[in-house]
Amino acid sequence: MVKKSQEYIVKIDTLNHQAQGIARIDGFVVFVDNVLIDEVAKIKIEEVKKEYAKANLVEILEKSPYRKDPECPYYDFCGGCHLMHAKYQHQLSLKKLLVEDAFKRIGKLSPKINDVIGTENPFRYRNKTALPVGGDYKKPQIGFYKKMTHDIVDINYCLIQHEFCDNVIKGMKDLIQKHKIEVYDEKKHKGVLRHIVVRNSFAFDEMMIILVCTKVPENLEAIKNDILDKFPKIKSLYVNLNPKRTNVILGEEDILIWGSSTIKDKIGNLTFEISPKSFFQVNSMQTEVLYRQVVKYLMNVEAEIVFDIYSGIGTISMFVAPFCKKVYAIELVRDAVEDAKKSSKNNGISNIEFICGRAEIEIPKLLKSGVIPQAVILDPPRTGCEKQLLESLVEHKIPNIIYVSCNPSTLARDSSILFSNGYEILEVQPVDMFPQTFHVECVVLMTNVKKQISA
Repeated sequence: MVKKSQEYIVKIDTLNHQAQGIARIDGFVVFVDNVLIDEVAKIKIEEVKKEYAKANLVEILEKSPYRKDPECPYYDFCGGCHLMHAKYQHQLSLKKLLVEDAFKRIGKLSPKINDVIGTENPFRYRNKTALPVGGDYKKPQIGFYKKMTHDIVDINYCLIQHEFCDNVIKGMKDLIQKHKIEVYDEKKHKGVLRHIVVRNSFAFDEMMIILVCTKVPENLEAIKNDILDKFPKIKSLYVNLNPKRTNVILGEEDILIWGSSTIKDKIGNLTFEISPKSFFQVNSMQTEVLYRQVVKYLMNVEAEIVFDIYSGIGTISMFVAPFCKKVYAIELVRDAVEDAKKSSKNNGISNIEFICGRAEIEIPKLLKSGVIPQAVILDPPRTGCEKQLLESLVEHKIPNIIYVSCNPSTLARDSSILFSNGYEILEVQPVDMFPQTFHVECVVLMTNVKKQISA
């Protein structure tokens, strides 16, 4: 019987989908952070559940040859990264293993999965971060949450964020103290400043700062002036109002305090306007790699007419448009559709039709009007595709599907549904968009063996 607070020596069998080590004590599963496969470790049981236990790492007794010392001094406490203790090439191997495991365990499938496409520099890649604020104005804390908690790990810098973010962390601590800005207390639901969101453009050297507050701060004009003095590259300053008792970071109302309403960034040769709530991939450089894989699959199936579903602000639609005759971009969020139209016009792209609505409703309309796609691109949120959408694709026998996913678990689930309804998975290409973490993006090419559409 595994007991809480007891120490054990275990061998790590494999990793789970969150890159936690899996060990067994008399057959009982134990999860351990910061370990690698085949390592022998001394652990201390932290929590015991009915079917598993969680343990803290005490000491590595037999090290993996792929282990390295993490570059970040906050790594053992911060919940932002999960694989910094592994050499980068091994991180890529582990991510392929996680994708394979998701397909086998959840999808009951064994498709062809290519090696993960990595990046030249696995640090300083993020163009967006949301920093929770804690403590009080006398001693403010800005950083990230400790693993599996909402306790803030106070930091001075982060190695996966843009360098601008480091300046903001240090500078905003000074300004909170100077202006006695009331810091939000999550437990008491009191205070003003909740989060600081930073968006950076690698292509244009621009920065947006969003102060997420329960109400407009006092002395806002003085705060604004000091922010502009401290951060000369800032182009856009917002206050976002979020008075609700919620874990959702951004509230509904954005107030532009100074500067432009957007900043610009690029994917390949395309320029996009980014507002506070715009979805934009956090790794701009690897996004181009990801989208080129989508283009490759489109060329393989010779798609002239394409449906881009969950199209957001139109990044994929615009990237593939030069390689297609016509793209129909379908997105439920109206603001995203309007942003997509503007960006398309700014980039001189005229062969995209943007449609605001639910794909399972809009697809039958398009088919009935005689618009027949050779391929559909899916890029859903982490929760995966809605069941109705998958049913609609199956019902109308869409010939080719290119599925872009940031969550191997829901990708495997949806792939299994499509496979059981006549789709063959030709290839899975993982791309490392999130070095140092367990997250991995995938592009999957599927084809309907019947290759026939019924309107």
